[in-house]
Amino acid sequence: MARERLAELLDVSAEPAASSVYRRLAKIDLSVAVDGVGPLRFPVSDEQAVQLRGLGRRARFGRGEQTLTDPEVRDTWEIPKELVRGEWTEAFAAVLDGMRAELGLPPHCALTPELHSMLLYETGQFFVAHQDSEKDDAMVATLVVTLPSAHTGGELVVEHQGQTQKYRGLKTAVSLVAFYADCRHQVLPVKTGNRIALTYNLLLTGDSQAVAAGHPLVSDLAACLHAHFTTPAVLPYSHRRGEPPARLAYLLDHEYTARGLSWSRLKGSDAARGALLRAAAERAGCEITLALAEIQETWDAYDPDEDEDAWYGDDEDEDPDDYEDPRSADDKQYVLQELIETSITLAHWIGPETGRLEDISLDLGDAEVASTTPTADMTPYSSEYEGYMGNYGNTLDRWYRRAALVIWPRGQGFASRAKASPGWALDELTAMARAGQSTQAREAARSLESFWHAAGRHADQTELLRKALEAARELDDAQIAAMLLRPFALERLVPGHGPAFAGLAAHYGDAWIGGLLHDWSEGWRPGSYGLAQAPLEWLENLPRLCTALSVAGSPAARRIVDLSWTMFAGQVGPALDGPLTSRREAWLTSLGAPCSGIIAAAAQLGSARVLEDAHRLARTAGDRAHVLAMATLRAAGGAPGGLRRAGHHLCRTDPGITGAATTRAGRLVDRAAHRMRVRPVRSARHVPPAS
Repeated sequence: MARERLAELLDVSAEPAASSVYRRLAKIDLSVAVDGVGPLRFPVSDEQAVQLRGLGRRARFGRGEQTLTDPEVRDTWEIPKELVRGEWTEAFAAVLDGMRAELGLPPHCALTPELHSMLLYETGQFFVAHQDSEKDDAMVATLVVTLPSAHTGGELVVEHQGQTQKYRGLKTAVSLVAFYADCRHQVLPVKTGNRIALTYNLLLTGDSQAVAAGHPLVSDLAACLHAHFTTPAVLPYSHRRGEPPARLAYLLDHEYTARGLSWSRLKGSDAARGALLRAAAERAGCEITLALAEIQETWDAYDPDEDEDAWYGDDEDEDPDDYEDPRSADDKQYVLQELIETSITLAHWIGPETGRLEDISLDLGDAEVASTTPTADMTPYSSEYEGYMGNYGNTLDRWYRRAALVIWPRGQGFASRAKASPGWALDELTAMARAGQSTQAREAARSLESFWHAAGRHADQTELLRKALEAARELDDAQIAAMLLRPFALERLVPGHGPAFAGLAAHYGDAWIGGLLHDWSEGWRPGSYGLAQAPLEWLENLPRLCTALSVAGSPAARRIVDLSWTMFAGQVGPALDGPLTSRREAWLTSLGAPCSGIIAAAAQLGSARVLEDAHRLARTAGDRAHVLAMATLRAAGGAPGGLRRAGHHLCRTDPGITGAATTRAGRLVDRAAHRMRVRPVRSARHVPPAS
């Protein structure tokens, strides 16, 4: 396939690059002085180490957004860097340039060291495996300088993509190790003596994206892109062909954080491959951007030390205190067999136009992904093993973070970006329409139709619906407006949307708004036991929404109330017959606030049909109806007049509701409330056992 061929070409394109490099310098090439101690003499003596210890404090480490001190994780002393002064000879600059080249960074870039800390490891001290965070936007790597001293142990162990390198300090020379910030590394316990080290942040100056337009591979890569975007993809679990892929995501070999993601700071072979793909994308008429991917792999796996008989009770002598949570174990002990499932989601990318980091959410299919290094060859940042559980288990889940170069044909740019960021797409449509580009805006909106149904699953639905309401009005096309709004649910409509929703109802008409509300309420249809929590909470606040719509002069409020009651009664009505169980009583009690919200909103609007139905519901024989009635009254404030006051409040201010309707609505509320008040509910001691 074209994407596999592209990965092969990129594999041979880049010179092998190291993830960590080692150099040594003579003792005379570095001098270090510490306030309170004076110039250090190499090798550092035990007496000076004791003096440094007197200036030190326990070193901290980062975990997520926290900064912690825990000697079980990091046991070392940190000397305040403002007390430390180091001076290098010219030989240091040559060493840095050699490290730059061996790390795979281009010749026109340079590494600039910035002192971060001075560390003292006494006998027995260590630092467990971890990754460094970027302390500066330009940071790409860490430099560890171990000062000459008489010690054993304390080796620096650096791991990347399953390859491990171990570096030890020297007594007679200065040892230097540079490694990329995404490499996991640790300091093993010091066996004897003291290990003293300086750590530097290595900042990259210059753009690592060397000009590659003239590279002979660019034409071949561009041909691969053209073939990828014009060849129908094989559908999963089928031999049938579907549409050609909409994008290609090429996974890079290094891990990046949101702060460190930048075209100018790509690491090692990623830099050369990125430059080649940028040139190839330009030649193939494509757009390209840099993204962060979250990857989960589920493997069929087993623990070779796992005792299968333990599931059958043959491990009676096992000490429960010896139990170890399998999620905390090193997943290298498990034997991988078959890859069951992979999911890849793009979480951030650099906006192709803005150049700024943007939050996105885009799931990738297998036909859209290529890589030179398999994800399984990399080190996961988390893993969890599920042992054999009788009819499932023996699986190992691994989670990874990788950067990706994401490419799509320039003509499909709007749809590709919209699928990853619906909010961006709605903003663009609104801006285009307001700029007088209505035809182009409608054409762009139509390109979303095949996947726009998924917009209802994106985060922050309240804000996304606000943008959709705005775009639907600006586009001035009833069909497109309905398509943009259809993915949302009725419970996403909040009082803040009132003016925009009322404007749409007035602009597109009663039939249009009725069809939209029907689509929005599809998830509420009777058929499953009970309503979801989100609609129930929304019904409690229905009076506020109706007030906002009525103030905006929209008749849609009455339609929403009628529809809400129809759906609510359709779910609840059939459940009011039969004996009252404790489970049923708890469920009906939880419906008091939603029911009260609908009745109060109906009273505001003078909706006689809803109030009559509520009255009939209150008159339903049986304890179940009485439980719902009392719960509704309690939610209304404990007094029947609460519902009447809610009804009269709007009736007095809405000129569209006649005096006769006001009187009739109030009378119906009073009758329903009186019915609820005078019919007692059996006490809990008379409730039959749960069925």
